[in-house]
Amino acid sequence: MRSSGSVQRPETKSRARALQLLYAWELSGRPSIGAVVARVAVIYGRAPLGYDRGADLAAKAVAGLPEFDRRIADAAEHWRLERVGAVERNILRLALAELDEAATPSRVVIDEAVKLAHWFAGARAPAFVNGVLDAIAHETGAL
Repeated sequence: MRSSGSVQRPETKSRARALQLLYAWELSGRPSIGAVVARVAVIYGRAPLGYDRGADLAAKAVAGLPEFDRRIADAAEHWRLERVGAVERNILRLALAELDEAATPSRVVIDEAVKLAHWFAGARAPAFVNGVLDAIAHETGAL
């Protein structure tokens, strides 16, 4: 996963950390998210991230995975979920977990997801992420 640009706001840092945890979780064969959080904490020499907002968001994305993947597949016209890149797929899962919390305005969640796509994914990813999340938000009445 590459990153360009700096991550400034604490909320944005938490979302970026959650994305990194989800990406590591998926590429590690989907062990428990707690195991991934602990492994990342050891690698970076930090205390376990169990109470960190990023770890919390990643755990919520994993817990809601079947429903989130169904919603993504329904909204991503002409795209099978397995064809969506791992980074983009996990950005979408993360955003859906946050949208389901309803603590942050939908537009902010979508804008932050698009920002993550700019930083961590390919050139076409931001438009794809925006389109899928916009469709889901309109369908659910969040926008």
